[in-house]
Amino acid sequence: MTDSIENTRAAEPFLGVRRSALEQAWELRPYVPRMAEAIADRLGVPAVVGQLIAARGIGLDDAEAFYSPSLKESLPDPSTILDMDKAVSRIARALQQGEKLAIFGDYDVDGATSSAVLYRYLTALGASVEIYIPDRMAEGYGPNAPALLGLRNKGVDLVITVDCGTLSFEPLQAAKDVGLDVIVVDHHKAETKLPEAVAVVNPNRLDDDSGLGQVAAVGVCFLVAIALNRALREAGYFTGDRREPNLISLLDIVALGTVCDVVPLTGVNRAFVAQGLKVMAQRHNVGITALCDVGRMSEAPTTYHAGFILGPRVNAGGRVGESYLGAQLLTTGDMMAARQIAEKLDRYNEERRAIEAEVLEAAMRQVESATGVGGQPETVVVAAGEGWHAGVIGIVASRLKDKYGLPTFVIGIENGEAKGSGRSISGVDMGAAVIEAVQKGLLIKGGGHAMAAGLTAAPDKLEELTAFLRDHMRKSVEKAAQNRSLKIDGMVALSGVTADLIDQIDQVGPFGPGNPSPRFVIPELDLLKADLVGQNHLRCIFKSKDGKSIKAMAFRQWEEPMGELLRSGIGRRFHIAGKLKKDTWAGGGKVEITLDDVALVGLP
Repeated sequence: MTDSIENTRAAEPFLGVRRSALEQAWELRPYVPRMAEAIADRLGVPAVVGQLIAARGIGLDDAEAFYSPSLKESLPDPSTILDMDKAVSRIARALQQGEKLAIFGDYDVDGATSSAVLYRYLTALGASVEIYIPDRMAEGYGPNAPALLGLRNKGVDLVITVDCGTLSFEPLQAAKDVGLDVIVVDHHKAETKLPEAVAVVNPNRLDDDSGLGQVAAVGVCFLVAIALNRALREAGYFTGDRREPNLISLLDIVALGTVCDVVPLTGVNRAFVAQGLKVMAQRHNVGITALCDVGRMSEAPTTYHAGFILGPRVNAGGRVGESYLGAQLLTTGDMMAARQIAEKLDRYNEERRAIEAEVLEAAMRQVESATGVGGQPETVVVAAGEGWHAGVIGIVASRLKDKYGLPTFVIGIENGEAKGSGRSISGVDMGAAVIEAVQKGLLIKGGGHAMAAGLTAAPDKLEELTAFLRDHMRKSVEKAAQNRSLKIDGMVALSGVTADLIDQIDQVGPFGPGNPSPRFVIPELDLLKADLVGQNHLRCIFKSKDGKSIKAMAFRQWEEPMGELLRSGIGRRFHIAGKLKKDTWAGGGKVEITLDDVALVGLP
């Protein structure tokens, strides 16, 4: 079925491609052939599946657990996270004493899903809980003193911050001063100092050795629910009419937040997503079901659907609309209300796209004016503009990061304050750089994790900040550039590209960071057609020597180097590299490829 290249030296580019359309070498992902064969034999799967598993560093003893991830086998003891037991004890006391609780969440998908997980669990126990999501434009990220004091004045006894709070020193001190207890449940990078709180449950605390630093905030919240459920059970809380909530039913929300926060899909994250997608397919959560419907999803949900169809719509309220809508959608049990919220989020998402396009164009003009058209920025891309909408700067940063292959910060200036969002590349820890900039007085505040960060600065500090970031990140960016290549999982003859093959490959998923979606090369295809689709996409038709053809999509590439090569390459022969998928528009039997890169045959 497939022609897979089994072994090669790292110094030898795959198929001899040293400089592709995207000016990168192609490199076969290394694996041990005998290990791949042994895995395939033990699991009873095709050789290509054994190869994919072996290439991900999975040994024979761990192959079964990787291939069929089980939450029961992967789930850690929640109490290994520092302060978990303190947090559980305080929440249990609040439940037993009938105290009023509030969940203070972030306005992104991880924040909305984290809020929803704890809200659904606590309300299932009969607790009095409200969710507070700050307005991105008016309040910014994380807890703020006025909001916390407002909750206290409404009679709230305990606030649980989710996906935020680790660096909120002054707001949490203000809460403590008025007798408001706060528990922080977070996953963002921490400093040595911790805020005043009953507990700081964050596996990325510097003193935490749980090994769970790659878990998204929603995953930490789910572990809090598990630990609390265990403590209540041991205390004899579930008696009479009190029943244990169904924790498994929350996994669809956990999967959504985990995928959208782009954390590695390894370990327990992999199990969260694998099992959560199965729960999502059952369509029990009316909010997620409504999102699937407005997104016109007609197939079983995958990480793609979570990350590119559902997630952007949940995010849209926090970006350009009403920040609380995402959490509200995920917690409602009213089907009609869910439909109305989902439709509103869909409209906000369209509005977000239009604003994003305007800011992206302005940011690219700014970068090109400094580097020249086709030029390459130095070490880090930093673009800043007056009035750039804070709700889209993160997405624009991601687009520029993809274009230039460099860590990128996009900063909007409004009312004398510069607020920025950053996206990084593999091997460059952006969160650490931002925290150091805070400590050096270059930022008013900032934080994040390795792949993304947020910051607030004085506009007159931006030049100095840019110089610091370039200097601080230079070595890691240079090292990442040296290692830059397109990783290839194998070569497949076009005659072997079938829907059955896609099904077998997909069982190695869920795919994402830490378990990348397999990338295959189909060699020596003649390009028959390359058409413009939408605003900047290419739809190509390639044909093999034996007459078989395949549709290939190159997204956002019409005006990029790969698009230019394809537009001018009609009738020429290419090696093409990308992700294989079923062509849902054409029906079940056909397969297409999403292009990551191409190379002309015969060129080095």
